Amino acid sequence: MKKLINAVPDVVKEQLEGMAVAHPDLLKVHFDENFVYRADAPVAGKVAIISGGGSGHEPMHGGFVGMGMLDAACPGEVFTSPTPVQMYEAAKMVNSGAGVLFIVKNYTGDVLNFETAAEMALADGIPVQNILIDDDVAVKDSLYTAGRRGVGTTVLAEKIVGAAAEAGYNLEQCADLCRKVNSYGRTMGMALTSCTVPAAGKPTFELGEDEMEIGIGIHGEPGQKRMALTTADEITELMAKEIITDPAYTRIVRELSDSGEWVEKSLVDEPFQRGDRVIAFVNSMGGTPVSELYAVYRKLAEVCADYGIEIVRNLIGPYITSLEMAGMSITLLKADDEILKFWDAPVKTPGLRWGI
Repeated sequence: MKKLINAVPDVVKEQLEGMAVAHPDLLKVHFDENFVYRADAPVAGKVAIISGGGSGHEPMHGGFVGMGMLDAACPGEVFTSPTPVQMYEAAKMVNSGAGVLFIVKNYTGDVLNFETAAEMALADGIPVQNILIDDDVAVKDSLYTAGRRGVGTTVLAEKIVGAAAEAGYNLEQCADLCRKVNSYGRTMGMALTSCTVPAAGKPTFELGEDEMEIGIGIHGEPGQKRMALTTADEITELMAKEIITDPAYTRIVRELSDSGEWVEKSLVDEPFQRGDRVIAFVNSMGGTPVSELYAVYRKLAEVCADYGIEIVRNLIGPYITSLEMAGMSITLLKADDEILKFWDAPVKTPGLRWGI
């Protein structure tokens, strides 16, 4: 294992210390219950947007803390969910009285721990809502999830809902918008290599020199199938067609009611249609250079045009990574006027910034 680390137990702590030193104008870091939060938090009258998950996916989530995006992010150990206490303490730090929205990727540990944190916050008088992201079309269930995994749409939701909160949306409006973004987004990923978790010291899985894994998860979870390595165009077309032709998907989610009780809701995600406008997100899993992502985007634009889908915005680069894994993911998000308005709104974070 070759990594730029000192000692395995100190990996996350030292990375957080580095963020605090590098971006004191944007964020602060709280230790002993680790979380990253806006330097100007709490922002008076504003709904606080919080997300989190295992470390190793940077810049998500800590790199997206700042104006127009997240108010706080809770990092667990590498590929390990943060604890409920981290999320609860972060909520107390950034809550201005307008409430807190948790954006939660659909992984079993994240879901359970964020639900517990929401209950703790609610008991403390903090209005709170949990919204799940489950956009992975490759795998319906895995060792880590019940239902689809939460992947690339998470980044887009954090940007769009973060901007809405900045513009004055209340907690209910932010939750509704986050539900819509999730229902409009679909993602698929692939891997050319594995990655090495520092604590394990060896690759998470093995891939031959002439193999690739289609439908991989962001923690190295198995995908749909293992295939012989082929060209960038063929890989892109395969993934894009699966995303675009993914049928209507009915999912069951647990959300907090106005009375503070957990209730189950049945939600339907409608498929893409000819004439849709989309935001296209081509993401590096950590080890794939941006130059190769542009080759993927070139083919993605061609496939979308063939299906009568118009790409109106794009994001290309390493934004939700899996340590040093070589590979990429494609996310398409159907975009209406509300979504485009908040996508275009100014943002200033370590990992994403424009309009400032």
